[in-house]
Amino acid sequence: MRRVGGVMRRNMDKLLRYAGQIALYTLFAVFIGYFSVSPRYRHLQADEALLRLSFSHSGKITADCRQRAPEELAKLPANMRAPLDCQRERSPVIARVELDGAELVHETFAPSGLSRDGASTGYRRSPIAAGRHRVRVQFNDDVRVRGFNYEGDRVIDAVPGQVVLIDFAPERGGVLIR
Repeated sequence: MRRVGGVMRRNMDKLLRYAGQIALYTLFAVFIGYFSVSPRYRHLQADEALLRLSFSHSGKITADCRQRAPEELAKLPANMRAPLDCQRERSPVIARVELDGAELVHETFAPSGLSRDGASTGYRRSPIAAGRHRVRVQFNDDVRVRGFNYEGDRVIDAVPGQVVLIDFAPERGGVLIR
């Protein structure tokens, strides 16, 4: 008879353990469910649009290649005797964005990589009031050029919640505002 009582006790302990696990899992699911929808996140106010600058571009090489002298070539190991000496470093990309004549962004984006030979990547976002605006964008991707060598100017009608994208792609015409 004692044996039966011990089995009942073990069954009761098991039942309590399962009930506790169910209660904890339910509580955890309610916690996750609540915070997946609350508090509500708004990335823009009801009367705002977003102006987003986003690009990845490799600037021009900072210096021209130079011809190596025959004496200089003779000093180099046979496998490194390239007649031209070319640097890898690229120019940083300078971006300037104006909205209705007011400057929003004027920043220099350095090239990536240990040798500074990769692409410059830029990402900036600016909430703007919905409505008609004049957007002027300028880029410079060559340290040997004074000022800006790419420019785009456009009038936009931004509606609330709209994202206006500014991209830099010289192979597609330079400054893209869409």
